[in-house]
Amino acid sequence: MAKKIAILGSTGSIGIQTLDVARNLGIEVLGLTASKNIELLEKQAREFKPQAVAVADEKLANLLYERLRDLNIEVYGGVDGLKKVASMDGTDTVVSSVVGIAGLLPTIAAIEKGKDIALANKETLVTAGAIVMAMARSRNVRIFPVDSEHSAIFQCLAANDKKDLARIILTASGGPFRGMSYEELEKVTVEQALKHPNWSMGSKITIDSATLMNKGFEVIEARWLFDVGADKIQVLVHPQSIIHSMVEYVDGSIIAQLGAPDMRIPIQLALTYPARMPNDFSKLDFLKVGSLTFEDPCYRTFPCLRLSFEALNAGGTMPAVLNAANEISVNLFLKGKIGFNDISRINEKVMDKHILNISPSIDDIIDSDVWARKKAMELAASIN
Repeated sequence: MAKKIAILGSTGSIGIQTLDVARNLGIEVLGLTASKNIELLEKQAREFKPQAVAVADEKLANLLYERLRDLNIEVYGGVDGLKKVASMDGTDTVVSSVVGIAGLLPTIAAIEKGKDIALANKETLVTAGAIVMAMARSRNVRIFPVDSEHSAIFQCLAANDKKDLARIILTASGGPFRGMSYEELEKVTVEQALKHPNWSMGSKITIDSATLMNKGFEVIEARWLFDVGADKIQVLVHPQSIIHSMVEYVDGSIIAQLGAPDMRIPIQLALTYPARMPNDFSKLDFLKVGSLTFEDPCYRTFPCLRLSFEALNAGGTMPAVLNAANEISVNLFLKGKIGFNDISRINEKVMDKHILNISPSIDDIIDSDVWARKKAMELAASIN
């Protein structure tokens, strides 16, 4: 393929799988970025020989520069460095797979330069969906979803008229604690929460999957990707993760997208659309699947899902506040400083204390993010 890409977050789970797709299809990789993992970033740079790499940690960027002096590769550091790689000349598509709100400004930089976006960073649309989508429309930038659920919806909508849409059905595996009570979740450990039944992901998104916050963020993301209200988005637990999502139309017809739980499949489609390319990735065998089951999520057991709908309905800065509080609370849980259910408690308390800005700028969103992180840390300290 002639496509040329840059990958924001190349050392994370999605970034690594994107490079696997690039190897398979012969896609040229012009830019790579990482937060701190310069050992893996160096290996990737030596294999793919991009024009530029960037490290969010500027001190580590200087170290990487010394390691790569034998190659003709530009090395940048800090947020400005990530933005340089995101907006560099020559790329067709930027894969945005940075974890957290750290992906927002580099993704915006790519959109401003007219790059198409393969979006795996939920926080870009969770925190600033209205602004980002308006910016993309004004520059004729296409945003291709990488999440398996949003890729499924994208495919189900492709051959039909949007005006005939009745509802979007977002499927969820239910995570490792499906069927447990809220009280039982008080005692779960970090190790238990990191054992996702179907998907291999980074630690932060795996915890978000365990709390169903990840699914809540996908609801907010779907609102902006597909321009639908929260009342037309339903979450349905599907433990087998075979149906990645569905779309129901006004005549009662439901179109579903099925496939093996392999993230490389939606990544590849985001990079080749509208073409579909052969690969040796996992294929679905219906004779081995067995039964497909469905159930409603329990909003009492998993309050983060409820909080996501509340943040979406509040609008403005509230989703950014929820996201920031969640990043802090998940990090504290991973460090063993708070309990599993404290994640949702802190998130809700931060939302309750927030003074909503209904029509924010990007600067307002960043300010709200900073405020929410500080407030979440204060609340966490009071728990201990």
